[in-house]
Amino acid sequence: MTSELAVKLDRVRGLLERRGLPALTLTGRESLAWLTCGARVTVPTNGDPVLSALVTPDALTFFAYANEVDRLRGEELVGLGDLELIGVPWHEPLPGLAGAAFSTGDTAADLQRAAGEASAAAELRALRAPLLPAEVERYRTLGAEVAGAVTAAARQLSPDSTEREAAASLAHAVVALGAEPIVLLVAGESRLALRHPLPTAAPLGRRAMLVVGARRGGLIVNLTRWVGAPNEGSADGRLLEVEADAFAATRPGRTLAQVLRDIRAAYPSHGFAADEWQRHHQGGAAGYAGRDPRATPAATDLVVDGQAFAWNPSVPGGKVEDTVIITGGSVDVLTADPAWPTVAVRGLARPAALPFG
Repeated sequence: MTSELAVKLDRVRGLLERRGLPALTLTGRESLAWLTCGARVTVPTNGDPVLSALVTPDALTFFAYANEVDRLRGEELVGLGDLELIGVPWHEPLPGLAGAAFSTGDTAADLQRAAGEASAAAELRALRAPLLPAEVERYRTLGAEVAGAVTAAARQLSPDSTEREAAASLAHAVVALGAEPIVLLVAGESRLALRHPLPTAAPLGRRAMLVVGARRGGLIVNLTRWVGAPNEGSADGRLLEVEADAFAATRPGRTLAQVLRDIRAAYPSHGFAADEWQRHHQGGAAGYAGRDPRATPAATDLVVDGQAFAWNPSVPGGKVEDTVIITGGSVDVLTADPAWPTVAVRGLARPAALPFG
């Protein structure tokens, strides 16, 4: 068993002890990718996992659809040691899901007593939050590669390129890295008012937004880039100041709701409408989910040192987004590419618009 898996198992078993639980079943995509140190646990990109896990104080058992067992052993769970992996017929629910039945010895008894993942969802998010050194290394590599791929794809675009052509180029670049594009948004000049612009046949025009979410090794990076002309007036610079306030607000021990409160106040402080924060979500914690979780006025999840975040303040025709790790008060931008033009904001290099070639 790898040291990474061992640490994660210790975290889950600590949860069992604190809650007085005899066992816990993990069935969610995020928790399974985390526990397996980055295995691809689904077949459709955002589909249901093809395996589940049972964690007890002294054992770890995986269950997988029988037609997936060989692939999982040979390609996804390599290096994790001699794991117990039990095949389940494809037409039956995986253990831990509603309607599942398993009737083999001690494992059946453990499953009957196990708590479901939903009962510990917030606690599992907290276990995932502090990234281990191996995770940070994988995350930093992914972020740099995706950022570089986005730069390369963006340099091939022109005002006549369509949004779909831009999305196709971005998808090709991400897949070539061995990653999965889970978000692809493109807004040309005629659609910049939209906050979630799914690509169309519209041309990019003089200014366009590119948004990419990419997953590899279970970890997800998110970034937004602009190509063409800069925004009119000072909106781009002021929005970067809102983001800087978001970074400053993200301090260990604070709840996501408290951070969001400061982001909300940042909009009018930098000349935007006071209700701008209500027109689009502002992002949140990152890692094994695009937002793990999204920051809301009711979010009680605590910020921890060494946690990843993807804040995305936006205004009409403007948005900024990168995936970062905040450690010891410093901001480590994972999705930075030295080849992309930047401006300095409070000592941090932030992306500017890339002119069309």
